[in-house]
Amino acid sequence: MKKVRITAIRKTSYPDLMAKYENPIRHTCDVEEGQVWIANGWEKPDGFCDSAWDSISAFVMTLAHGGGNFYDGWMKDPKSAMISCNDGFRPVSFYIEALEEEV
Repeated sequence: MKKVRITAIRKTSYPDLMAKYENPIRHTCDVEEGQVWIANGWEKPDGFCDSAWDSISAFVMTLAHGGGNFYDGWMKDPKSAMISCNDGFRPVSFYIEALEEEV
């Protein structure tokens, strides 16, 4: 099984949607652009957001087990994916790539 690198590529927010639909919350996403985690196969990296993991874990697992080429050639590198977390108010886009290193 391969290790998988997860890189936070872009973080954005939609204040207009927050104002219209979201209840005020005290703690939001701690992810910073450029932050990197290494997943050991299917294991969620320490400190990685639980909600974001729910969004990307199937892609991580597929890459860790040697799969790829999602959606018939969607990515230039077939051993990668660009997946966003499921937060519609402040989404983070993650670049996920299989490494040659085994777990």
